[in-house]
Amino acid sequence: MSLLTHAWSIAGYLVPFVFVLSTVVFFHELGHFLVGRWCGVKVDSFSIGFGPELFGFDDRAGTHWRVAALPLGGYVKFHGDAGPASAGPSEAAAVMPAGERAVSFFAQSVGKRAAIVAAGPIANFILAIAIFTGIYYVNGRTILLPLVDAVVADSAAAAAGFEPGDLVVSIDRTPVGSFEEMQRTVQVSPDRPLTFEVARDHKIVEIVATPRLRDVVTPFGTIRVGVLGIEAKSKPESWRVEHYGLVGSAQLAVGETWFVIARTGSYLGGLLIGQESADQLSGPIRIAEVSGEMAKLGVAALLNLAAILSISVGILNLLPVPLLDGGHLFYYAIEAVQGRALTERAQQFGFKIGLTLVTALMIFATYNDVLRLTKQLMQWG
Repeated sequence: MSLLTHAWSIAGYLVPFVFVLSTVVFFHELGHFLVGRWCGVKVDSFSIGFGPELFGFDDRAGTHWRVAALPLGGYVKFHGDAGPASAGPSEAAAVMPAGERAVSFFAQSVGKRAAIVAAGPIANFILAIAIFTGIYYVNGRTILLPLVDAVVADSAAAAAGFEPGDLVVSIDRTPVGSFEEMQRTVQVSPDRPLTFEVARDHKIVEIVATPRLRDVVTPFGTIRVGVLGIEAKSKPESWRVEHYGLVGSAQLAVGETWFVIARTGSYLGGLLIGQESADQLSGPIRIAEVSGEMAKLGVAALLNLAAILSISVGILNLLPVPLLDGGHLFYYAIEAVQGRALTERAQQFGFKIGLTLVTALMIFATYNDVLRLTKQLMQWG
């Protein structure tokens, strides 16, 4: 394989990765930026990426917009902040003229500061809803009927009495309109009895089945979910495409966004109590790999990945870890309750802990990526 071919192959993963991550980061920081401006705070700089500046410009309000060499994040630096993380006022802030102090971040009320910080994750969720809405509006939704074409031997479905030809009508009295809806309900219900109503020979039959917890390989890695053991053969007559107006598309998008939030929250909760494996955590290498694969499937698949990643970034930033947006919100909640901010020493100590935790998480996620790639290379060899 020539050097040019290698370079083209790497670009096939790198370009989609930079596009997806930069889009998610841009909208996250844009949320901070817009609400900050709305609250009357001066923005010193808006950066996509870290490290040396590749190019930039100053707008009329005095904000320096920059694109940096390392596209693994970004930041908005508000006036008076000691650094991009808004960890506290700078030393120069103590001697600021009254006019400058009025437009600094640290001088705002706790409510305004909380709104500015929360705007980043909220922007991530709004971006996901917008992307999902566009996909549904343009492409519609391809639906596979919840029809049982085969039952896996020795599975939960076989034990419960499912038969080929069964059409799932409802689960726990909730109507089921597609095979995907059935899968999602099953996946989030491991080791929990579910009551299925199925249409069989022109009659409704009730079946109680308990999905079993299993490891399942997905484009985003291996996940542990509930598995029933039902297969669909994807016959042409089992498929249909539904198209929606803008309102219907937006409603579906909100539902899809909420599902991803709930599934991610469930995983994080399971991780804390030891029911989920930390091996599922992925870092930038895995994101780049999946971005390249999604790009091969088309623009819609790549945008879908961007929406899912945007939701993940929003949730991650809401965790009550100092240094992240959720950590700032935690500090502001304490300030609102006790009527005064935590001491600077306490805040700086918290930020050091947060930096340690975030760094450790990134190292561990990257380690998972490298380990997985090493196993793949050994198998190929």
